[in-house]
Amino acid sequence: MGFVFGVSCYGIFFVTFLYLIGFLAGVVVPKGIDTGAPIEPALAFLVDLGLIALFGLQHSVMARPGFKSVWTKVVPKPIERSVYVLLASLALIALYVGWQPLPAVVWQASTPALAALCTGVFAFGVGLVLVSTFVINHFDLFGLRQTFLRLRNKPYTELPFQVRFLYRIVRHPLYVGWFLAFWATPVMTVGHLLFAAGMSVYILIAVKHEERDLVAQLGAPYVAYQRRVPRFIPRLARAHAAVNPSEQSGSPIVNH
Repeated sequence: MGFVFGVSCYGIFFVTFLYLIGFLAGVVVPKGIDTGAPIEPALAFLVDLGLIALFGLQHSVMARPGFKSVWTKVVPKPIERSVYVLLASLALIALYVGWQPLPAVVWQASTPALAALCTGVFAFGVGLVLVSTFVINHFDLFGLRQTFLRLRNKPYTELPFQVRFLYRIVRHPLYVGWFLAFWATPVMTVGHLLFAAGMSVYILIAVKHEERDLVAQLGAPYVAYQRRVPRFIPRLARAHAAVNPSEQSGSPIVNH
């Protein structure tokens, strides 16, 4: 039952993730970020800001070790990550349903070539997000590994701390991907700008708490990693050397 629950939560997440692509790009999905009947702009602004705050609070608070230590007394550990993924997906679905358009144009691409470039950067950002999850173990991040190990009656083991591929260039390539996806658009409306700015502020706040937790969890290896590798903006000439898992055995992998 736990494994079926985990797979179901993952399925809901993946559909929600795909919908987010259409929601931001304004294609395929029935409701995009700029579609719908506009309401009073001030009210729309407050509603949208509240939806962003709801997602940010759920996504960040439930990821903190202190919350997990209490939460796992209620929710069995093998499905704790799946429950987190489910609630994060539901928060995003609530955002899609409740989002109020603010369609006034702030800026837009002046030529077809520039519009195509913006769309290309958006697609690259989405791809970067997906690739980054696989670098750090996609199935552990979204709870499938935990439920599969429980299905096989095997204990869960923390993944080793590894620095490889994209994580040798920046510490948070997943967040870089989200920044690109949020901001790269041929037409930037007030509503899209609010979404991009709100989510970016959430990321900047969340990453500070996340790195504090990682320092507490990993200690000196992560502090050294922080010194060598920038958070978001690459310094290609100073990419961090790959870390072999055997060199950092027992230390969990960098996680988001």
